[in-house]
Amino acid sequence: MIAMLEVVRIPVLNDNYVWLMHDDASGETVVVDPAVADPSLEAAAARGWRITQIWNTHWHGDHVGGNAAIKAATGCAITGPAAEAGKISTLDVLVGEDDMVRIGDHQARVMAVPAHTAGHIAYHLADDAMIFVGDTLFAMGCGRLFEGTAAQMFDAMARFAALPDETIVYCAHEYTQSNGRFALSVEPDNAALAARMAAVDAARAHGEATVPTSIGLERATNIFMRAKNVDELAARRAAKDAA
Repeated sequence: MIAMLEVVRIPVLNDNYVWLMHDDASGETVVVDPAVADPSLEAAAARGWRITQIWNTHWHGDHVGGNAAIKAATGCAITGPAAEAGKISTLDVLVGEDDMVRIGDHQARVMAVPAHTAGHIAYHLADDAMIFVGDTLFAMGCGRLFEGTAAQMFDAMARFAALPDETIVYCAHEYTQSNGRFALSVEPDNAALAARMAAVDAARAHGEATVPTSIGLERATNIFMRAKNVDELAARRAAKDAA
């Protein structure tokens, strides 16, 4: 049986999360979407870990800003979306839909989930019941449609919703409280949503993080995942943008 991966949440900037994933058996450590370098390097060093890889989900600066400095310090390999290679100059390995990447004996399948950006990808480690979703899926929310369409986001939500409920979702921002407040305005009678927001408000009052989340929790409380069709998702996204 393969040993479990250890995942560490690193808060950076105003509301970003960088994820540090470590496989003790191989000694490999992956940084997912390093907005800045130093916090990732320091978190790894504090644990005696050696960063061997970076996985990027999309090209935005608050996801790739630490790439070059981490690579300079560690010699790590950087993997990211082939469709955005022109916007991420530091990439070594270009991947797309159904490509596989590995950390030790653990493997992740790449999912193309364009919408937030045109080439956005997610990394799904099915055997570990984990997925790194960048800025496509958030706790009770979804990413803005900067380069993609509501139809693409609807398809991405459907793909995520089809994953097992126990799948842990690692997203890249602490947006949960604002997402939940808006969600309650859309589904005021959703008891699961109301209960979740009470827990979120309590956590945030104590300065605690609200992610990772899970697919099961999102299926019950995420109004974008719960949208019945593309038009409904588009209307909800437009209203959230205007809120």
